Amino acid sequence: MGTHLILVGLLSICSLSFGQDCNQQLLENVDFSGNDITSLFSPDVEHCQQLCTQHASCNFFTFFRADWNKDNRNFFCLIKASPNGQPDVQAQLQGVTSGFSLKPCSQDQEPCLPKVYQNVDFFGADYRTLFTADYEECQRACTQDPACQFFTFVNEAFKIVEIRNKCHLKFSWPVPRTPVVDRRTGVRSGFSQIPRISQQSVCQGKLFPNTDIPGNDIENIPAASAEYCQALCSAHSVCTYFTFASNDLKCYMKNNKDSIVTKAKDGVTSGLPARFCQLDNAWIQVVYENIAFPTSVIRFELMDDADTCQRTCTQDPYCQFYTYTNDNFTDPNSRRRCFFKRTITMPAPPKVAKLANVVSGFQLRNCNSKSIA
Repeated sequence: MGTHLILVGLLSICSLSFGQDCNQQLLENVDFSGNDITSLFSPDVEHCQQLCTQHASCNFFTFFRADWNKDNRNFFCLIKASPNGQPDVQAQLQGVTSGFSLKPCSQDQEPCLPKVYQNVDFFGADYRTLFTADYEECQRACTQDPACQFFTFVNEAFKIVEIRNKCHLKFSWPVPRTPVVDRRTGVRSGFSQIPRISQQSVCQGKLFPNTDIPGNDIENIPAASAEYCQALCSAHSVCTYFTFASNDLKCYMKNNKDSIVTKAKDGVTSGLPARFCQLDNAWIQVVYENIAFPTSVIRFELMDDADTCQRTCTQDPYCQFYTYTNDNFTDPNSRRRCFFKRTITMPAPPKVAKLANVVSGFQLRNCNSKSIA
């Protein structure tokens, strides 16, 4: 199965926009019909374009604006790709805007998203609520909370009196996640060696080898190591501790603020997240032998060794992780290939919808760091 997925990646990367010209043009009331990969939600076309840019396979997109009135697809961001990187069909359609991935452009990988959206709800992903005087204070609360990526504020005119002035802080993943992790002979995988910059002090996390913390699971995610699992738990808004199972390469994130009960168990490692500090970068320095990250390919190159693959991934601003196929890989036609990979890490609401008397927006940490620089 792992070999098949990598070969699928080989076929799909032919459609990527690397090597094409930078095209920042937005085409209002133009539909790029067909070529759909997936649909995501966005509050505006600029955010949709950033999602397309960060999506591994996206070449171009069509965004259904708030004024779209033919069905309920408002705020849909349709992610698209084709073998030549260009749309097969362009047609006039009122209420949509289309454009292209900015991968060929010099692009900020952690964009500043300062806009706020009146009468727009970022539905779901809540992990904390509080009452604030206005949406500006709600946005400040989101910016100051490391787990918060976006928010929705309920204003004083909202129909339900009891929740007026309520600020909903919301979470999406700010660290790259490997959607699939497989054991596969003849491969080597790892991460870009560029750590996330933080003004917080660096700290060590706590790991408990051969220890299980049963129950209280909130999510399980493919992971290549306990260290990577710890980084995921540290980034999650409500993860209080975790267990990593080496037999199925899964990270079980858990939430229980009242108690922690451990028991001895071979083949698993449990631990605690890093809070109020920057977890050290040990997880990105680990190289995984005979472990494949088979999906999320942005492109590949022929290379002589895995070390060169890792260095090239680190030098490529779009590459977050990689898999290298060496001389004893099962498919002789796919040996000595470095597959560069990425996932979306910018703030991304799970759903966007019209709702009167609310205001939504994003954290301003990325904006603040750029203004300081």
